[in-house]
Amino acid sequence: MSRRVRRKGAQSKDKGKANLHSYSEICHVSSSSEKVEVDWTSLPDDTVVQLFSCLNYRDRASLSSTCRTWRALGSSPCLWNSLDLRAHKCDAATAASLAPRCAKLQKLRFRGAESANAIMHLQARGLREISGDFCREITDATLSVMAAKHEALESIQLGPDFCDRISSDAIKAVALCCPMLKRLRLSGVRDIDADAINALARHCRQLAEIGFVDCVSVDELALGNVVSVRFLSVAGIRNIKWSSASQVWNKLPNLTGLDVSRTDVSPSALSRLLSSSQNLKVLCALNCPLIEEEGNYTACNHKGKLLLTLFNDIFKGVASLFADITNTERTLFSDWRNLKNGDKSLNEIMPWLEWILSHALLRIAETNPQGLDSFWLRQGAALLLRLIQSSQEDVQERAATALANFVVIDDENATVDCGRAEAVMQDGGIRLLLDLARSCREGLQSEAAKAIANLSVNAKVAKAVAEEGGINILADLARSRNRLVAEEAAGGLWNLSVGEEHKGAIAEAGGVKALVDLIFKWPSGGDGVLERAAGALANLAADDKCSMEVALAGGVHALVMLARSCKFEGVQEQAARALANLAAHGDSNSNNAAVGQEAGALEALVQLTCSHHEGVRQEAAGALWNLSFDDRNREAIAAAGGVEALVSLAQTCSNASQGLQERAAGALWGLSVSEANSAFFLLISIAIGREGGVAPLIALARSDAEDVHETAAGALWNLAFNPGNALRIVEEGGVPALVNLCSSSASKMARFMAALALAYMFDGRMDEVALIGSSSEGSSKSVSLDGARRMALKNIETFVRTFSDQQTFYAAAASSAPASLAQVAEAARIQEAGHLRCSGAEIGRFVAMLRNSSSILKACASFALLQFTIPGGRHAMHHACLLQKAGAARVLRAAAASATAPIEAKIFAKIVLRNLEHHHVEASI
Repeated sequence: MSRRVRRKGAQSKDKGKANLHSYSEICHVSSSSEKVEVDWTSLPDDTVVQLFSCLNYRDRASLSSTCRTWRALGSSPCLWNSLDLRAHKCDAATAASLAPRCAKLQKLRFRGAESANAIMHLQARGLREISGDFCREITDATLSVMAAKHEALESIQLGPDFCDRISSDAIKAVALCCPMLKRLRLSGVRDIDADAINALARHCRQLAEIGFVDCVSVDELALGNVVSVRFLSVAGIRNIKWSSASQVWNKLPNLTGLDVSRTDVSPSALSRLLSSSQNLKVLCALNCPLIEEEGNYTACNHKGKLLLTLFNDIFKGVASLFADITNTERTLFSDWRNLKNGDKSLNEIMPWLEWILSHALLRIAETNPQGLDSFWLRQGAALLLRLIQSSQEDVQERAATALANFVVIDDENATVDCGRAEAVMQDGGIRLLLDLARSCREGLQSEAAKAIANLSVNAKVAKAVAEEGGINILADLARSRNRLVAEEAAGGLWNLSVGEEHKGAIAEAGGVKALVDLIFKWPSGGDGVLERAAGALANLAADDKCSMEVALAGGVHALVMLARSCKFEGVQEQAARALANLAAHGDSNSNNAAVGQEAGALEALVQLTCSHHEGVRQEAAGALWNLSFDDRNREAIAAAGGVEALVSLAQTCSNASQGLQERAAGALWGLSVSEANSAFFLLISIAIGREGGVAPLIALARSDAEDVHETAAGALWNLAFNPGNALRIVEEGGVPALVNLCSSSASKMARFMAALALAYMFDGRMDEVALIGSSSEGSSKSVSLDGARRMALKNIETFVRTFSDQQTFYAAAASSAPASLAQVAEAARIQEAGHLRCSGAEIGRFVAMLRNSSSILKACASFALLQFTIPGGRHAMHHACLLQKAGAARVLRAAAASATAPIEAKIFAKIVLRNLEHHHVEASI
């Protein structure tokens, strides 16, 4: 499909959209850069009425209260002949306040049992049509009273969700109270018996359409008594006796359309209906297993009757209803809508056909049965796109919902079918959905935004959405006062913000502020809107510039509020992830410190590491890991019980996901940083060891995942700085684990840090502690330090030599030319090591190793200092200053000139000296 649809044609076909565009133009003029005072009360009456027509009922009533003139205009009958209550809570008090305006009300849409009970207080005696969804809690009593209070009803529609608590008794009451009834559509009623259906036949003589959809039981013989019925749908009913039904229904004198989709109708019953029903024109049998297995019904036209199945061409079949098709079959729905003087019979069939197709396709999309890929790609997606252009709002909504559902193949992992998503895009679907999202009708906004959100999981579709202006539209919808609209818009921004190329555009469109405001607007509004808003902010916070926007918009406070008080695990997970991403830019902005300073932030994250939900624990640990890079945060985390919580988390995550293991070890790595000038930080490291943190870190070091190797090795390296912890590592069997990492991990960083941990453990400082043991009881586990030392030093030596080519080394030693040393340094460089930041105490420890009697430790120390000072490293200048303060140059020169030192130690020492000279020159410039 072309990514750009013929928008002008689409607009000219929809009067509602034309009205909306004129409203947009008015808004554009009023927001002009020229500051002109406007007397809104002087606007022409028809302009005010048009403006009011673009508002929901609550905003309309609020605006009407501003002055007498507008109050009179706001009560105009033309504004209140239809009312959609679904967007807001509607109780008896709200309904009573609206009652004075509802005297001429004819059409009403509502949501849920509370609104259904409140309808009686509208006092709309002339009500003609009622449509409700979320009807599971609506009872017989509610429906009966509704019918009794509105005797002029011509249409009742409850669904598409199931009406579990409605029975035949309520249907009989409807029949007795509503003699003018022409349409009855009910979904999911448990039992509709013969008495109820016969009551409809006796009292509702104009009943032309019956839709008993997804009901458990319906008396098929009694339906044969409703002789007035022209359109009948029994879709989704599985216990119909088809031999009896086909014999009775084919005698219905006015039956024009029959929908048996998703039933177990037999081929013989279908044949009987097609051959014997005199006036039948359309028979819809979508997703009927017995028919599809038979495979004999691939033709659309059977003896002048249209048969629709998943495996025949539905567009071609519908086209056969028209006497003259001048355009392509794919445009026939829009062609029919544009007909000035159409066939009366066709004008009755087509709206019903749109309704049953939208319902059937939605149900099929929701269940997503196997084997329908060809159908969706060949015609299903195209059908849905034609249906969202219907003049029937409920058809548009249902088609948009179906588009949102049919692309999703895995809810848990947010996976969409690329072929289906791109089929929608290629057939102009993005522009159509965005136009629908701009509608003034909130039900359409919500469903269109949901479809855009799901489709945008696909990167190509996300790009098309952005190119068509979708980011601005979704940002505007996120500001809606309707929670459902704002929720779906936030979901769209969440999915779009996955792409790095869209984050800046979302910020420029005001999306960051809109998302933060959502959290403050509905702090207890349910998990949907809060999870989506927090998830979008989490993605945006991963970008440095956008993270500043989040902080400036009040995002830190909003996210901490969610982490502290929200009980929904999905919200907790996304809030913690957002805080982790905000804290990840420690070197480029102040958000890390800002999160730590927010009241209750660190305490809340520590508590979340104890959650029963793995995702929450993982993101909370990740946030604490990032926050621990700030000294004040590290201290506050420990004071909030972070050591105990994170050690407990590490002890319980041996069978958890790789992500949780990595973050648990990473958080302990961050907390265990050693600082020369703070005894408190040393106490944190000691506390981790005493709380039992060594053993789980050793277990994690044995993981199969490289990322876990790195964080576990990093934590053990930090802990090994303390001699007591070093002995604990030996006692807990850590030497073989570190040796294995040092020799076989696929991660160079993990091997490097494992070697450094082993070097700390056996540079002599542990020996004194080993005499008395490390445990609190004063008794040490029996270990052979000599054997462990030999194993460790052997593997350290092997590791260092993997970065040294002997021929190159001897050539560099002979010439000492800068080019030769540069070649050695480049070969020895571990790129990721440039991100490590050492304290003065740690740098001093490596300088001391250069004087150690062990030639292996000398080589290891010079190799480590080379990594920390290589020009271009993130903290190379910092490390050079620490070395200068420690007087390391003299020690390095001695190591480089030593006759007994190994060649690796000498060459690496020369390179470190060269690095120091480079940084000294750089600092002086």
